[in-house]
Amino acid sequence: MSAFYYLLAICAGLGITLQTTLNGQLAKGVGGDSVAAALFSFTAGAVCLGVYSLMRGGIVASLVAIPSQPWWSLLGGLLGASALLSYVVLAPKIGLSALLGLAIAGQITSSLAIDHFGLLGSVERPVSLIKLGGSLVMVAGLGIALFGDRLVAVFSS
Repeated sequence: MSAFYYLLAICAGLGITLQTTLNGQLAKGVGGDSVAAALFSFTAGAVCLGVYSLMRGGIVASLVAIPSQPWWSLLGGLLGASALLSYVVLAPKIGLSALLGLAIAGQITSSLAIDHFGLLGSVERPVSLIKLGGSLVMVAGLGIALFGDRLVAVFSS
């Protein structure tokens, strides 16, 4: 079953790439307004989640529980909106591969810290040296992917 979850995670990554590309096109279509594009995109997503929640049932109990949650647990929406907006703004400036590669580097770094220390109520999963080494190899690979052509040009001159 874990292979299925890994496949879903890969699909989620593909979705983020497509979402970023589609939101960039949406921004162009609404006169270059990145904020409006992010708003429209988030609104479409919220409507879809709302419809699904109503069809699935149990949304009323979830809504009643919201006031008892810690205030910071609702910051996920703010962070998601900020990430989406930054993707729409940055993709045309630095390119999709640089943007998502750097975003993944940030995700790897923060996820290692969250896992290792069990931050924000997550399950504590100690980070071994081999996991840390693997992450460093990924970041090195990102550096090569982003700057490899420049390095080759410098060393071949």
